Amino acid sequence: MPNAFISGVGFNPASNVVKNDDLRTKYGMETDHEWIVKRTGIEERRFADEGIGPADLAVAASQDAIAKAGIKVTDIDLILFATLSPEMAFPGSGVLLQRKLGLCDAGKFIPAMDIRNQCSGFLYGLATANAFVRSGGAKHVLVVGGEVHSAALDLSTRGRTVSSLFGDAAGAVVVSATDEDRGIRGTWLGADGRHAEVLCQRVWDMTKRPYVPLNADGNGVVVPEMLYAKMDGKLVFRHAVERMITVLMQACWEHKLTPNDIDLFCFHQANLRINEYIAGQMGLPPEKVVSNIQRFGNTTAATIPSLLFEAERDGKLKPGMKVACVAFGSGFTWGCALIDW
Repeated sequence: MPNAFISGVGFNPASNVVKNDDLRTKYGMETDHEWIVKRTGIEERRFADEGIGPADLAVAASQDAIAKAGIKVTDIDLILFATLSPEMAFPGSGVLLQRKLGLCDAGKFIPAMDIRNQCSGFLYGLATANAFVRSGGAKHVLVVGGEVHSAALDLSTRGRTVSSLFGDAAGAVVVSATDEDRGIRGTWLGADGRHAEVLCQRVWDMTKRPYVPLNADGNGVVVPEMLYAKMDGKLVFRHAVERMITVLMQACWEHKLTPNDIDLFCFHQANLRINEYIAGQMGLPPEKVVSNIQRFGNTTAATIPSLLFEAERDGKLKPGMKVACVAFGSGFTWGCALIDW
C-alpha cells in the first residue's frame, strides 16, 4: 500500500487589499482598527473583483501546486474542491475548476467532487485524498480550498461582527502516491450537528414552498436574517477551543506523540485569539505556530493550505518536519491531520 504525501502547494489570495479602516471609510461600517484587532487579530483581508468566483481564484493556486509537484495538469486523477461559497447552488465549483484548468479540452474527464464542510473542508478533502491514494484509487489528487466570501457579506454596521472576519482566497495541494516513508500519517474528523444553526447562512429554506419567499410580482425576496451569515461568537469560541485541543491530543495519543514532537502547527485561521488560547493551554512555543490571519482574515477552506504554502516558501517548513493541521468550523465540524513533510 503506498503512502500519500503532499507533493505541491499553491496559494492565490484575491487582489484587493481591504484594511480595517477601509470597512469604515469605504463601506460605512461603524467600527475601527483597534476594535477588530483586539477581538480577532485581523488587520486586513482580500476581496475579489466582481465576476471572480472561487474556481477562478483556484486556477492559479492549482497550477502552482501542480508545477511544484513536478507533474502535468493531465496527471491529476481527481479534483476535491472544498468551499462554502460556490459560484451557484449547483453544479459545484469542482467541475468549473476542471474546465478552467483545460482538462476538458484535453479530453481528461476526471471526477470532481465538492466538499461542504466550511472551515474544516480542506481537512475533510485531505482525508478523502489520502484514502484514494493509499487504496490505489488515484495517484495524484488535487485538493482545493477556495472562497469568495465578499459577495455575501453584510458590509454594514448591522453585519460587522461577522463581516469583519472574512476574506477571499484559494489554496491547493497535490496529494501523490509514494513508496517513501513519509506523508500523511493520519486524519481525524468529527462533527456535532446539535449546533448546526449556531454558525450558518440559510439564504433559502428547502422545507418551505417556495424555498425563497415571493413578492406580489413573483420575485424572490430574502430578508437580511436569511441572506447573511449569523454566528454566536462566544459559543463558537468555546467549542473551537475544546474540539481543536481534543482532536489534536487524540492524534498525538494514537501515534504515541506529545506536542513537543511536532515541529509546526497549522491551526485554521478563524480568530487569532482562539489559536493563541489553544497554544497557551497546550504550552506551544510561538515559533511553532504559524499564522496569517492578520493579512488575509478567515479564508475558510483556504486557510490551512495558505499556511503550508507560506511556511514552505519562508523556510519554516522543511522536508522531514512533522506538521499538525487542525481546524474547526460550522456544523460543528472539526479535523486534524498529522503529516511527515
